[in-house]
Amino acid sequence: MRVSVGADHAGFPLKQRVIDAVEKLGHTVIDCGTDSTDPVDFPDITQATCAPVLDGSADRAVLVCGTGAGAIMAANKIPGIRCGLANESYSAHQAVEHDDANVIALGAWLVPSAFIDDIVAQFLAATFDDDADTRRRVAKLNALDALVPVSATPIAANH
Repeated sequence: MRVSVGADHAGFPLKQRVIDAVEKLGHTVIDCGTDSTDPVDFPDITQATCAPVLDGSADRAVLVCGTGAGAIMAANKIPGIRCGLANESYSAHQAVEHDDANVIALGAWLVPSAFIDDIVAQFLAATFDDDADTRRRVAKLNALDALVPVSATPIAANH
């Protein structure tokens, strides 16, 4: 499996640990940055890390930021990406099995380093349940990509 890995400056201290866990399982890593704790914008790293999943050069991706919250928000705005928060192993496999996640986000400030191997292993080993219920739910998730924001309608002032 090919796995893109990316971290912002807050996630950078944990990024190599994630890379090591992926490689220890025999998978190939595509390192999408960042390369230091110098400030970067997580939406940029998220987009760069998810792009290989969308173009087929990666099978899955792992994002690391401070809490995982910013990365998951950014990732789920990208059509075709389904990202789950996986600060423990149950969520890592459950996101794939029930929601067909192709990306997970980790919080470097929240996940103990000792959990990384199991989180990564559970995420990469998981397969989509692919039954009628999960297919229906994922189709509904995918349909949300096509939503158009409702424009705000000004409210007339009562004077």
